[in-house]
Amino acid sequence: MYNEYETWGLATRAIRTGHQRTQEGEHAEAIFPTSSFVFASAAEAAARFGGDQEGNIYSRFTNPTVRTFEERLAAMEGGERCVATASGMSAILATCMGLLQSGDHVICSRSVFGTTTMLFSKYMSKFGVACDFVPLSDPDAWQGALRDNTRLLFLETPSNPLTEVADIAALARLAHANGALLAVDNCFCTPALQQPLELGADIVIHSATKYLDGQGRCVGGAVVGDAKTVGEEVFGVLRTAGPTMSPFNAWVFLKGLETLKLRMQAHSAAATEVARWLEGHPAVRRVHYPGLESHPQHELVARQQRAPGGILSFEVRGGREAAWRLIDSTRILSITANLGDTRTTITHPGSTTHGRLNDQEKAASGVSDGLVRISVGLEDIQDIQGDLLRGLERI
Repeated sequence: MYNEYETWGLATRAIRTGHQRTQEGEHAEAIFPTSSFVFASAAEAAARFGGDQEGNIYSRFTNPTVRTFEERLAAMEGGERCVATASGMSAILATCMGLLQSGDHVICSRSVFGTTTMLFSKYMSKFGVACDFVPLSDPDAWQGALRDNTRLLFLETPSNPLTEVADIAALARLAHANGALLAVDNCFCTPALQQPLELGADIVIHSATKYLDGQGRCVGGAVVGDAKTVGEEVFGVLRTAGPTMSPFNAWVFLKGLETLKLRMQAHSAAATEVARWLEGHPAVRRVHYPGLESHPQHELVARQQRAPGGILSFEVRGGREAAWRLIDSTRILSITANLGDTRTTITHPGSTTHGRLNDQEKAASGVSDGLVRISVGLEDIQDIQGDLLRGLERI
């Protein structure tokens, strides 16, 4: 079926798609804070519940505000369907529960959010799903980990917190040649900077909490893909198990999407400047940022992403003591593990986002004691640098 939005640019899709005005003629999207919906007759109720008629049933799985967010994000990612969830982690869980079964095997990048590692290694294993972790940017390792029962390849690119980048198109070919699906967590880039489905991925995961919102206001997640895999299998988990996005949060995310392209361009420009400045400081051992020529996948970044993004990490000399001293010396930057905010945030991954990993797992993920992660916000660059300099001078 022809959709007019397919001819629109990303910024237009982010503002115009999904909204169906009510009889009130509202210009901005309405919020529908209702748990249930009224049917015109018993026959209509039966038709809705039986799937013979489209329409709202119950806000656990059908809500107009949430649907507007789903349609808009799907249009921006180039997918057929989107399923909105209560959080980014529930988006990953719903994907696993909808597509995997006991006896299946998953290959996951080592360079993922620490809680994602725990989900695969501790909890999915309880249901008979095995998982091997491999280096993100090593194609031979992905190839070598394949089994006859491999059903899913899962990764973040750029990764958290080292901003490693994987070749999405190459991994998609590998997955499909072996009857598996490729799922890409697109949290760091968003569709404003990267569209994994166009590169061959089957599923895109989002923590809407981050850049899709952009101001640190709400928690939510999303899964984007085709009408069968996402629209039926993942949606079935949402309908049955109920990891539901609230209508209010969906409305907040809709407002965030309207400025996403502009914000991601600004975050990228600021992060590039901060990363280059950090590279020249003697207290900094190494900077991890896709926009630097020193980044090992710099050429791939240029082909695969529209801009390098707003996340960087760097290793300071002196280990955890020096990293904590730097963090505690800041006055403007927010000490929080969240990211994707207008406010610059700073954290120590080894004791926060990856704190539940053991020493061996941290080493395999490249998370050293001296590593500091920054989500560069939209403040004046000079103020961000000045705040960091206060801590760097104490190392």
